[in-house]
Amino acid sequence: MPQHTPGIFGALLQRSNKTFALFAAAGLGISLAIPVFAASTVGSGNAPVAQKNQLIAQRGGRVEITLVSYAVTKAAYDKIIPDFKAQWKKQTGQDVEIKTSYGGSGTQTRAIIDGLQADVINLALGLDVNRIQQSGLIQPGWERELPNNGIVTRSVIAFETREGNPKRIQGWKDLTRRDVKVITANPKTSGVARWNFLGLWGSVINTGGNLAAAREYVTQVYRNVPVLPKDAREASDAFYKKNQGDVLLNYENEVILAGKQGKTSPSYIVPQVNISIDAPVAVVDKVVDKRGTRKVAEAFAKFLYTPQAQREFASVGFRPVNATVAREYQKQFPRVATLKTVADFGGWENVQKRFFADGAIFDQIYTRR
Repeated sequence: MPQHTPGIFGALLQRSNKTFALFAAAGLGISLAIPVFAASTVGSGNAPVAQKNQLIAQRGGRVEITLVSYAVTKAAYDKIIPDFKAQWKKQTGQDVEIKTSYGGSGTQTRAIIDGLQADVINLALGLDVNRIQQSGLIQPGWERELPNNGIVTRSVIAFETREGNPKRIQGWKDLTRRDVKVITANPKTSGVARWNFLGLWGSVINTGGNLAAAREYVTQVYRNVPVLPKDAREASDAFYKKNQGDVLLNYENEVILAGKQGKTSPSYIVPQVNISIDAPVAVVDKVVDKRGTRKVAEAFAKFLYTPQAQREFASVGFRPVNATVAREYQKQFPRVATLKTVADFGGWENVQKRFFADGAIFDQIYTRR
């Protein structure tokens, strides 16, 4: 005759075992796997959902969250995270552990949708956050939950040239010259390359050119692109390690940070017609509600807008969104005369459909170059 574990304890044990199996399969520790139940839960059979989803790691004097971000933010977060941990401890008496994951924005987006448990995300494109929202992990309206419509840092496009700029490249028009080879990644697979494409297109539209002129100009530039790496890191390797090309289109913050770290001695130009490269941050609603971490996750996300955190972003090359910090660091960042945003292109969903979807403008340009 089969034996059964009696009553509510059996149900809880069965639930815990299933939960453990799920987390073990994902490679997470057992301390994150076993649900915590209030004493009043046993015998009631009707505990609140929030109690059932609370995790041991979030109980008492310790809480744990995971930040998932794109690769070039690591230098800033290495300083920001200890500052937040100290502030949270002082304010609440609770220790907070912040695990981190860094990688390409698109790669991180796919990982989160596929199950990477991120409490807070900082990605290179609003489009990537929208994709996570569409998967059901983030509630619509995430832009309104934080200051500045969720944008936590800015950058612009910079032209990195060979030392001393031997080709005397000064602006967008020089990228069509026959003696200039341009290195940029594939906008179908790379976030920075999407920004680069919008910069190229906008350099015509925002100086009086029409759509036909923009298409022709961008086509000519891509004729000067000898390789099309899949991401920003491969593009940098092509330029610096393989010595390909005369100019690399890159994030300004990457150029500044590389110079500060002594990795390169870059010659670079910031074009006076440019696009604001806006990087968003968001709380992943479904994860924080499941893990019981909403309070600390939201506090961490808001901390990123404080002068203290914004100075750390600025110190590694990001243009701060805090006005006071922006004034403090204004000498580090060249003024841009005409600075557009993705909203001027109709927003990310329109941009993706118009330029980067299969068969859209980029595909049309690249096949006829």
